[in-house]
Amino acid sequence: MRLRSVESRAIRLPRDIGAATGRAGSPTTLGAGESSYRWSTVFPCLYSTDFETALVRIETTDGVVGWGEAQAPLAPEVACSIVDRLLKPILENQEFQPDAEGIAAWWDRMYSAMRVRGQNGGFMIDAISAVDIALWDLAGKFAGKPVCELLSATPKRKIPAYYSGLPAAGRAEAAARAIGDGFDKFKLFFDTPEAAAFLASMDELPAASYAVDALWRHTPESAVVFGRELDARSALWFEAPLAPEDAVEHGKLARAIRTPVGLGESYRTRFELAPFFRERAVGVLQPDLGRCGITVGMRIAALASGPVVPHLSIAFGPQIAAALHFAAAAANCDLAEFNPSVLETANRFLREPIRMEGAAYIVPRTPGLGIDILTG
Repeated sequence: MRLRSVESRAIRLPRDIGAATGRAGSPTTLGAGESSYRWSTVFPCLYSTDFETALVRIETTDGVVGWGEAQAPLAPEVACSIVDRLLKPILENQEFQPDAEGIAAWWDRMYSAMRVRGQNGGFMIDAISAVDIALWDLAGKFAGKPVCELLSATPKRKIPAYYSGLPAAGRAEAAARAIGDGFDKFKLFFDTPEAAAFLASMDELPAASYAVDALWRHTPESAVVFGRELDARSALWFEAPLAPEDAVEHGKLARAIRTPVGLGESYRTRFELAPFFRERAVGVLQPDLGRCGITVGMRIAALASGPVVPHLSIAFGPQIAAALHFAAAAANCDLAEFNPSVLETANRFLREPIRMEGAAYIVPRTPGLGIDILTG
């Protein structure tokens, strides 16, 4: 079998940024400006006022189509350009072995394409991950099996979900409604200027289990103080507490508090995560399938000593489905991130929606990723 065509598509959809604030892709209030890319008012990071992602479509000479997606909440054209200029020429008209061994061989080959030039992370791996997801979709379709059954002999059928990013306005009321829908686990963004104010607002929420995403805002000293406050509140985990490059300080923090440290969304390979594993800094591993792909997602999950909970931010169907098949196959994964507005947007472009049953995802059961994107 040969890969006949490889196409990329940058997606940009307008959204109500006010309604999206506090949720995936817009965890904080954004500054004013004319550009669609604006600074957070809380910490130095850019966000988009639009819903942005990058899709990859691969078709074989047999006419079978596989879909993939890169995590690209800003500038999806960058990942698309890498696909078009660097990956497409080495993929098109090449033989493809539709199984784990064949896909791993292609991942390693794509990774090697620019490795000696130092392009072994960032946008390059985002683009490779989109292709990797599409190749897994093809492999499942050729085998007549969902991807999770190619990854595991005993995949899960449902994945419990935690509710991510309660809206900034009416947070307690929104939590109460979600609890009524069956959710008992939530993630909060540390989106206020002062830790004391945030912790006070956390104490006003309905009884449930809460994780906190600190958005990389803490110093080593303030992280310990804040982490011990989370200990007292039996937090699920303390996500992204320190500068993402600092493995040593993350290790020190993990040893100073009881709350597990959550890490993973910023790292794309086992090489990038290796210092954090050496420092025993990773309490909850949070790989983003749009940044690491299914192949590397499974590789790094095998290295985790604790639970694995895939990170899921701005995403269309391929990314969400990839995360669910990964979660269904990884033995140490029993939870996935859920953002209602993201799933609602993704489902608008699918022939059959990705379904929830109460507070759990239903893993797609049709061959491949189990999704079919509407292209009309």
